[in-house]
Amino acid sequence: MIQVNGRAYAKPGRPTVVVCLDGCDPRYLNFKNAGEVFPNISRMMREGFSALADAAMPTFTNPNNVSIVTGAPPVVHGISGNYYLDRKTGEEIMIVDATPMRATTILAEMSRAGVRVAAVTAKDKLRKMLGHRMEGGICFSSEKAGQATAAENGIADVEALVGRSSPDMYSPDLSLFVLDAGIKLLEQDRADLLYLSLSDLVQHAHGPGEREADAFHSAVDARVGRLAELGAVVGLIADHGMNDKTNADGTPKVIFLEEELTARFGQGAVRVICPITDPFVKHHGALGSFVRIYLRKQLELAAVMEAAAAIPGVALVLDGKSAALRYEMPLDREGDFVAIGDTHAVIGSSRAEHDLKGLAGHRLRSHGGLSEQVVPFIVSHPVNEACRKLAENRRLRNFDIFDFVLNGVG
Repeated sequence: MIQVNGRAYAKPGRPTVVVCLDGCDPRYLNFKNAGEVFPNISRMMREGFSALADAAMPTFTNPNNVSIVTGAPPVVHGISGNYYLDRKTGEEIMIVDATPMRATTILAEMSRAGVRVAAVTAKDKLRKMLGHRMEGGICFSSEKAGQATAAENGIADVEALVGRSSPDMYSPDLSLFVLDAGIKLLEQDRADLLYLSLSDLVQHAHGPGEREADAFHSAVDARVGRLAELGAVVGLIADHGMNDKTNADGTPKVIFLEEELTARFGQGAVRVICPITDPFVKHHGALGSFVRIYLRKQLELAAVMEAAAAIPGVALVLDGKSAALRYEMPLDREGDFVAIGDTHAVIGSSRAEHDLKGLAGHRLRSHGGLSEQVVPFIVSHPVNEACRKLAENRRLRNFDIFDFVLNGVG
């Protein structure tokens, strides 16, 4: 058994693949014609193991992908957003490498134990975190597949491997390329344990049952079926759900919190940090349902929190310590307080910092809050009694998935 962050994992006895279906809200798998869109995944849900699980908070890409590959919440690994404010320097930092990570990963420790490991991600911003401390494994992104080298990524000629060029960063093929690469690695017997992380571009633009979503998910399902056909144990998980964030007239339901609090407490009183911010902002305008607020003046924290909580669309405010304890986030990277939007509201900083032209007529769909915490948890094969009891005795977390696929399938 391999010990990682207080948990033990068996080496894979057969090829094992975990797929992070970025933004796959459970409703994508449970609408009227879902069985026709997802024939392979629907079969896995019937014949293997299927449940609902909670994602890590905040429900953004980085915290949850890193939680999944570490088997632990953000308080352990240190990543609690895509973007954060360094309290020591006052600098606002976009996370694009593994520098802020405080824990090793299941992938790294398996690679050190001689397991052939591969991590393929849609977005290059995740690559270095997924490959953190890996030894001799394969780790690349579809975004920069054409630039992969044996020295940097453990593999070269990725485009030749997959049979096409790197996709456009705002294309659904960014995700399909990841799955096709994983299939090729299995077909060529180049990996025993794979983590494949997709993009949520389609889910940001299209809801369950919409034609574009169905076309994309049908293509995903076919590839998941191929992974199983190759003899792999397949685990399917999501980093977060997705919700429509609009007013009744279809316009984005946005709370510009820094503007609101500035009007109340004065210029320069607060700074609002949006942890959803990453290099891929076109489809959500850097607007999510969880923000961190930092006081810039000598103000009474309770008064500022009360003002924020009174704004329509704000579902919950918590001081930093309470938020860190409740949601298992690192306290030293927390704001003075946090604000969480309701199901259909996003929270931003100021209008000048958010460009929504990229929506191109689509309704705003996003994530980050408690309403996007529930995700599907699926294993292609039946699991053992220990895993079944675990699921009966407590709510599953998305970062339990490696435990189930490595320890729960005979």
